[in-house]
Amino acid sequence: MKKLDELALITRCVLADDRQAFGRLVEAYQQPLRRFLLNLTLGDTAMSDDLAQETFIKAYVGLRGFKGIASFSTWLYRIAYNEFYSHMRRSHEQPLGDTLAAEALGTSDNEALEAALTVREALRHLGEQERTAVTLFYIEDKTTKQVAAIMQLPEGTVKSHLHRAKQHLKQFINDR
Repeated sequence: MKKLDELALITRCVLADDRQAFGRLVEAYQQPLRRFLLNLTLGDTAMSDDLAQETFIKAYVGLRGFKGIASFSTWLYRIAYNEFYSHMRRSHEQPLGDTLAAEALGTSDNEALEAALTVREALRHLGEQERTAVTLFYIEDKTTKQVAAIMQLPEGTVKSHLHRAKQHLKQFINDR
């Protein structure tokens, strides 16, 4: 979605309480946001769906507070990131991801499913901060600056997380 279209929809939401405009924003960001949360939860589709729904509710309620300093997607991913970690603190759980299903990946191709399972298994061996940085940078195609804004970390720290994650992933693949 183009930034100008995005801003027009946000303006309609804020000024006219236009729920259809917000619905278009949800349609544009629903799949990428669910994919991000699915990777954070290591494949727990139910938790990912719940967190995505909470994220969009909080975004709608807090839309008047959106200042436009960062892009809307960065702001939305930050809310999702906060929702995930708030949920983990409340429940004192670690994401398990043992119930990964082919429909969650959107494919029935065995080779693609096997590759996705390998990636998911590799991500499981990373720390939470490294996994989040890798997911945002490589899977969601965010810049290091955007990742830093979402994770509220200095850009250099994000680069360090990415570097360490690559080393851990390389070691994981070599050990297989």
